[in-house]
Amino acid sequence: MSMPALNAIHFYPVKSMTGLAPAEAAVEPWGLAGDRRWMVAAPDGRMITQRQRPRLALAAAAPLPGGGVRLTGPGAEPLDVPVPDAAEHGTMTVELFRDKVEVVRAGAAADAWVSAHLGTEAHLVHLDDPARRRPIDPRYALPGETVSLADGYPLLVTTTASLAALNSLIAEGDRAHEGPLPMSRFRPNIVVDGTAPWAEDGWRRVRIGEVTFRAVKDCGRCVVTTVDQATAAKGGEPLRTLGRHRRISDKLVFGKNLVPENRGVLRVGDPVEVLEAVETQETQEVQEAREAREARGVLS
Repeated sequence: MSMPALNAIHFYPVKSMTGLAPAEAAVEPWGLAGDRRWMVAAPDGRMITQRQRPRLALAAAAPLPGGGVRLTGPGAEPLDVPVPDAAEHGTMTVELFRDKVEVVRAGAAADAWVSAHLGTEAHLVHLDDPARRRPIDPRYALPGETVSLADGYPLLVTTTASLAALNSLIAEGDRAHEGPLPMSRFRPNIVVDGTAPWAEDGWRRVRIGEVTFRAVKDCGRCVVTTVDQATAAKGGEPLRTLGRHRRISDKLVFGKNLVPENRGVLRVGDPVEVLEAVETQETQEVQEAREAREARGVLS
């Protein structure tokens, strides 16, 4: 097998809105430049994502010079939103899982736009200082490491081989009509080509082009993966198949969370070198868990 290579780069200016796929992107300590620096929040500060509002998949945010975004969506006039000034618009505390993060409100026009798109009152907010606002879970981070408004880690890597393997499993299941699924369901930052299926399970450190990363945690998947990113319609896959074949430590796993060790620029086509890996017992563990569930009558 030839050396793996970077197949695609994705970043998402507003959390849970449509992403972009540039040919190159700068890596900052907290993630790709411009990735998830904006978010939609409820009036009480709770995050709003496709988990609660799948229609967010139909909205897009394109970066503007200076860090702002242009919002577009079906039936709506585009809106340019500059980076907000806390002195002018004020701040609010938002809740992302167990984290409480101070962010800057984007202003009345942006709030009106996202509220109209979702059909409920909502606020657009901006993370002004990713270097100090939100530490990574200390179980997986070094002191001082931070993350943007992503779910928990600076970057997510997936592989084309694992997607092909998952789609083969979906095709063998009872909801084969839902497949094959595109990679967009998993909203990765980095997609790697040229590996064996599930090779990323054993990664501990990798170098992609000029940037090295610690591979700190398997990515447990949620209901966002069941949302068609083109239509916002929901289905049962891939969670049904992941539950049968990829249940690891009570998580339905697809992809790996990364923490960068240095700054640099990623470019599509960059070589991917695994610097440290472990011999994973995933296949055996998953098979044993699957057999146990079958014995209990959980699976047909």
